[in-house]
Amino acid sequence: MEHLAILKKEWKLLEKVLSREKKIESRWYKAKYAPWGRIKRDDKVYFKESGGLVTAKAEVKGVLQFSNLNPKKARDILDKYGISIGIRKEKIPEFVQLFKAKKYCILIFLKNPQKINPFKIDRTGFGSGAAWISVSDIEEIKVNR
Repeated sequence: MEHLAILKKEWKLLEKVLSREKKIESRWYKAKYAPWGRIKRDDKVYFKESGGLVTAKAEVKGVLQFSNLNPKKARDILDKYGISIGIRKEKIPEFVQLFKAKKYCILIFLKNPQKINPFKIDRTGFGSGAAWISVSDIEEIKVNR
Protein backbone atom coordinates (compact mmCIF):
# COMPACT_ATOMS: atom_id res chain seq x y z
CA MET A 1 0.00 0.00 0.00
CA GLU A 2 0.91 3.62 -0.32
CA HIS A 3 -0.05 6.29 2.15
CA LEU A 4 -0.31 10.05 2.32
CA ALA A 5 0.47 11.71 5.64
CA ILE A 6 -0.67 15.30 6.03
CA LEU A 7 1.45 17.21 8.54
CA LYS A 8 0.76 20.41 10.47
CA LYS A 9 2.84 23.04 8.71
CA GLU A 10 3.45 25.05 11.88
CA TRP A 11 5.11 22.07 13.60
CA LYS A 12 7.81 21.94 10.85
CA LEU A 13 7.69 18.13 10.84
CA LEU A 14 8.44 17.69 7.15
CA GLU A 15 11.89 19.24 7.47
CA LYS A 16 12.54 16.96 10.48
CA VAL A 17 11.58 13.90 8.40
CA LEU A 18 13.92 14.93 5.58
CA SER A 19 16.82 15.70 7.96
CA ARG A 20 16.24 12.30 9.64
CA GLU A 21 15.76 14.02 13.01
CA LYS A 22 12.22 12.58 12.93
CA LYS A 23 12.59 8.83 12.41
CA ILE A 24 9.05 7.90 13.49
CA GLU A 25 5.72 9.26 12.28
CA SER A 26 3.17 8.92 15.07
CA ARG A 27 -0.60 9.09 14.88
CA TRP A 28 -2.75 9.36 18.02
CA TYR A 29 -6.49 8.69 17.81
CA LYS A 30 -9.64 8.24 19.89
CA ALA A 31 -10.82 5.58 17.39
CA LYS A 32 -9.13 3.28 14.86
CA TYR A 33 -8.59 5.59 11.89
CA ALA A 34 -6.28 5.01 8.92
CA PRO A 35 -3.60 3.76 8.84
CA TRP A 36 -4.58 1.51 11.79
CA GLY A 37 -4.26 -2.09 10.61
CA ARG A 38 -3.48 -0.99 7.04
CA ILE A 39 0.20 -0.09 7.11
CA LYS A 40 3.13 -2.48 7.12
CA ARG A 41 6.85 -2.78 6.52
CA ASP A 42 8.01 -1.73 3.02
CA ASP A 43 4.88 0.38 2.34
CA LYS A 44 5.57 3.92 1.09
CA VAL A 45 4.48 7.07 2.89
CA TYR A 46 4.19 10.34 0.99
CA PHE A 47 4.21 13.60 2.94
CA LYS A 48 2.62 16.98 2.49
CA GLU A 49 2.17 19.90 4.79
CA SER A 50 -1.37 21.21 5.27
CA GLY A 51 -2.23 23.50 2.40
CA GLY A 52 0.79 22.45 0.35
CA LEU A 53 1.89 19.95 -2.26
CA VAL A 54 3.21 16.43 -1.70
CA THR A 55 6.98 16.96 -1.56
CA ALA A 56 8.57 13.94 0.15
CA LYS A 57 8.34 10.21 0.63
CA ALA A 58 9.84 7.52 2.85
CA GLU A 59 9.65 3.76 3.22
CA VAL A 60 8.18 2.01 6.25
CA LYS A 61 10.84 0.20 8.26
CA GLY A 62 8.35 -1.11 10.84
CA VAL A 63 5.08 -0.38 12.65
CA LEU A 64 3.97 -0.54 16.28
CA GLN A 65 0.33 -0.16 17.30
CA PHE A 66 -0.87 0.54 20.85
CA SER A 67 -4.46 0.40 22.07
CA ASN A 68 -6.33 1.02 25.34
CA LEU A 69 -4.11 4.00 26.06
CA ASN A 70 -4.28 6.01 29.25
CA PRO A 71 -2.11 8.96 30.34
CA LYS A 72 0.55 6.68 31.83
CA LYS A 73 0.82 4.54 28.68
CA ALA A 74 0.99 7.70 26.54
CA ARG A 75 3.78 9.01 28.78
CA ASP A 76 5.67 5.69 28.52
CA ILE A 77 5.44 5.77 24.69
CA LEU A 78 6.60 9.38 24.56
CA ASP A 79 9.44 8.76 27.04
CA LYS A 80 10.69 5.85 24.93
CA TYR A 81 10.07 7.16 21.40
CA GLY A 82 9.50 10.92 21.76
CA ILE A 83 12.92 12.05 20.50
CA SER A 84 12.61 9.80 17.42
CA ILE A 85 9.08 11.15 16.85
CA GLY A 86 10.68 14.60 16.69
CA ILE A 87 9.62 15.88 20.12
CA ARG A 88 12.27 17.62 22.20
CA LYS A 89 12.67 16.05 25.64
CA GLU A 90 11.49 19.17 27.47
CA LYS A 91 8.28 19.23 25.35
CA ILE A 92 7.22 15.67 26.25
CA PRO A 93 4.99 16.73 29.21
CA GLU A 94 3.14 19.10 26.85
CA PHE A 95 2.49 16.24 24.40
CA VAL A 96 1.40 13.92 27.22
CA GLN A 97 -1.34 16.48 27.93
CA LEU A 98 -2.18 16.72 24.24
CA PHE A 99 -2.53 12.94 23.85
CA LYS A 100 -3.92 11.98 27.29
CA ALA A 101 -7.46 11.32 25.98
CA LYS A 102 -6.32 9.31 22.96
CA LYS A 103 -6.98 5.57 22.98
CA TYR A 104 -4.81 4.44 20.04
CA CYS A 105 -1.29 5.20 18.87
CA ILE A 106 0.51 4.07 15.73
CA LEU A 107 4.28 4.45 15.42
CA ILE A 108 5.56 4.26 11.85
CA PHE A 109 9.32 3.83 11.66
CA LEU A 110 10.70 5.55 8.55
CA LYS A 111 13.69 4.85 6.34
CA ASN A 112 15.14 6.49 3.22
CA PRO A 113 13.26 9.81 3.43
CA GLN A 114 13.71 11.90 0.30
CA LYS A 115 12.41 14.94 -1.52
CA ILE A 116 10.34 14.24 -4.61
CA ASN A 117 8.95 16.31 -7.47
CA PRO A 118 5.96 18.10 -5.91
CA PHE A 119 2.44 17.13 -6.92
CA LYS A 120 -1.17 17.87 -5.95
CA ILE A 121 -3.64 15.31 -4.64
CA ASP A 122 -7.41 14.99 -4.87
CA ARG A 123 -8.93 14.20 -1.45
CA THR A 124 -12.45 13.69 -2.82
CA GLY A 125 -14.12 10.85 -0.96
CA PHE A 126 -11.66 10.86 1.93
CA GLY A 127 -13.12 13.79 3.88
CA SER A 128 -11.65 17.26 4.02
CA GLY A 129 -10.35 16.65 7.54
CA ALA A 130 -8.53 13.39 6.75
CA ALA A 131 -4.92 13.67 7.86
CA TRP A 132 -3.99 10.22 6.52
CA ILE A 133 -5.04 8.51 3.30
CA SER A 134 -4.24 4.89 2.40
CA VAL A 135 -4.47 3.76 -1.24
CA SER A 136 -3.12 0.86 -3.26
CA ASP A 137 -1.26 3.32 -5.53
CA ILE A 138 -0.61 7.03 -4.97
CA GLU A 139 -1.50 7.59 -8.64
CA GLU A 140 -5.15 7.04 -7.61
CA ILE A 141 -5.23 10.42 -5.85
CA LYS A 142 -2.58 12.29 -7.82
CA VAL A 143 -3.85 15.27 -9.82
CA ASN A 144 -2.43 15.18 -13.35
CA ARG A 145 -1.33 18.59 -14.51
